[in-house]
Amino acid sequence: MADFKGDIAALIAEHVEGLSREEIRGMIEIPQNKEMGDYAFPCFRLAKTYRKAPQMIAADIAEAISGAGMFAKVEQVNAYVNMFMSREQVIRPALEAALDAEHFGFSDEGNGKTIVIDFSSPNIAKPFHIGHIRTTVIGYSIYKIYDSLGYNVVRTNHLGDYGTQFGKMICAYRHWGNDEDVQRDPIRTLLSYYTKFHVEAEKDPELNEEARKTFYDLEHGGEDEIRLWKWFSDLSLREFNRVYDMMGIEFDAYDGESMYSDMMPRHIEDLKQKGLLKESQG
Repeated sequence: MADFKGDIAALIAEHVEGLSREEIRGMIEIPQNKEMGDYAFPCFRLAKTYRKAPQMIAADIAEAISGAGMFAKVEQVNAYVNMFMSREQVIRPALEAALDAEHFGFSDEGNGKTIVIDFSSPNIAKPFHIGHIRTTVIGYSIYKIYDSLGYNVVRTNHLGDYGTQFGKMICAYRHWGNDEDVQRDPIRTLLSYYTKFHVEAEKDPELNEEARKTFYDLEHGGEDEIRLWKWFSDLSLREFNRVYDMMGIEFDAYDGESMYSDMMPRHIEDLKQKGLLKESQG
């Protein structure tokens, strides 16, 4: 890979006294404003050596190095030599290295190491929105970077597939749903059931209690609740994967919130033993 700072330091060292190439390299700056160039060299330290104003020294250096092929332009601005790199000189080495390398940018720094990337994470029975696309693309890009560095990368899609909302959805399906509509357009239909539930619950608050009871039954192994929940999940995943396939994206695991359901009792018991729980509304 080209070392432009090193090349610039070597060039400036031919035209100044009292500073080593390494010292010059350490003094070279990258301007915050791109209009001031790609690199800048301050001349304040040379004032004592040359017994001249830094601005004059900067002008002399700018004139001396301006003919170098690596620069598109060199100019003196106050006490700085501002250097604009030739785009051809910058791009050519990178392209040549990429073309010559069998696996450009790859390395083995991650060999023997595992990294887990959790991305996308949509909610079951709800449509994708732009935020899901954003996290999916960013997550997959991070995966590709770590994979090219030799890591064992585990791609996880942590689904929102549990909670009281599924009690509400099951209730809504039982009250107003049918299999044909769900099969034909699962995400849109299930979302409409969920939306209708909230509208109806405003009129009949008992529906909320019914939903809590339904999710309780789901948590405690109710056969019909588990059947419906699994059906909703499978249909949602089928639709999600249709979109992921269009994007060429795969996951190694789809473990959602429900995966932890069996782990909860022992943690709840532990919290009880420590006196950290308080029962509220049953």
